[in-house]
Amino acid sequence: MNRVLLAGSTGYLGGYIAKQLMARSYIVRAMVRDPERLKEKNIDVSEVVEAQITKPESIQDCCKDMDVVISTVGITTQKDGLTYMDVDFQANMNLLMEAKKSGVKKFIYISVLNGEKLRHTALCRAKELFVEELKNSGLEYCVIRPTGFFSDISQLYGMAQKGRIILLDEGEFKVNPIHGEDLARVCVDAIEKPEQEIKVGGPEILTYNRIARLAFEVLETTPKITYMPSWVGGAALKAVKLFMGSKIYGPIEFFLTVMGMDMVAPEHGEHTLKDYFTDLKQRGL
Repeated sequence: MNRVLLAGSTGYLGGYIAKQLMARSYIVRAMVRDPERLKEKNIDVSEVVEAQITKPESIQDCCKDMDVVISTVGITTQKDGLTYMDVDFQANMNLLMEAKKSGVKKFIYISVLNGEKLRHTALCRAKELFVEELKNSGLEYCVIRPTGFFSDISQLYGMAQKGRIILLDEGEFKVNPIHGEDLARVCVDAIEKPEQEIKVGGPEILTYNRIARLAFEVLETTPKITYMPSWVGGAALKAVKLFMGSKIYGPIEFFLTVMGMDMVAPEHGEHTLKDYFTDLKQRGL
């Protein structure tokens, strides 16, 4: 299985997967809305298909002659009039239908750890509905379940830049987030592995308190951390939903929910969060 269609190749994780696939000599067809973004991100692939995955007519035959599909397609913020159901569910369904039509052997999809338990959130509800369809598709499949990306945790670094980090309860819930490059290796390894589900986290299990202090340490500023009881977070969510709408509510709902539980999976990779924060600082981000 050496021919791979990659959907979402210009995203945080997709770019790393594209580079990992090419480094291992796979034939890679990248499906993108804007081919220029591949050049901007220095992503080199075998073939480029310009298409809009939310529009079924634009992706016809995109999987022709492909052995494997890897989809990182999903949105963090609901924008451009598109919802989680439009993208995380329906866009991936469009791709799955094309994969079945073209006789693709395997479909690899990146969801989220504990997605089944998080179905009350709009983001995970859409993702898990697609996972159900994938499992019933008749295709060989693998669902990758990462704990969370370093890029997600950078929201705490952003708070530290502004001078204060707000954590839920006592900040003692644990997570081992993973760098995109480390996760990409797991995703590409899955092509030849029989597992139908892979739970994956980074090499360090940290409390949110420790993450917060790491951010202030890298920024060389005095730690200022405010602890918000979970009931206050719940009340704030209701207010956001009432007054600011789903575009703002969805990402905050997911972020606050995962901060209020342990998100720990088997450890992989070598990138550390401190090094990631240091890189952000050096690049002025």
